[in-house]
Amino acid sequence: MDIEEREIFLFLKTYGVTHVAAREICRRAGGRRRYDEDHEWAKPILARMIERGILETNAEGQYRVKPKKKKKDGKWVSPEIAKILKESGLEVETAGPDMDSDDYYEQL
Repeated sequence: MDIEEREIFLFLKTYGVTHVAAREICRRAGGRRRYDEDHEWAKPILARMIERGILETNAEGQYRVKPKKKKKDGKWVSPEIAKILKESGLEVETAGPDMDSDDYYEQL
């Protein structure tokens, strides 16, 4: 992600699963000076981020960070149970996917 995409990403990440209007993103993500120079500065960047799969939009044209898909190849096990299973010779995954990491979105 470039600087502009990261700025929009971090702004939308604060809203979680709530959709945000493009006008609001243009107004609040880049700061007042950037908004005063160009009221629609973020719209081409938003379109690019949708193409890359970082954002998703709803029918009203609002945007949000696209949620990561969860792995379904294994079951989560508590650390205590994992310890017991490890002692019996089985290896299990003790933690689910890292939901706070931005690495997933950097790869897109």
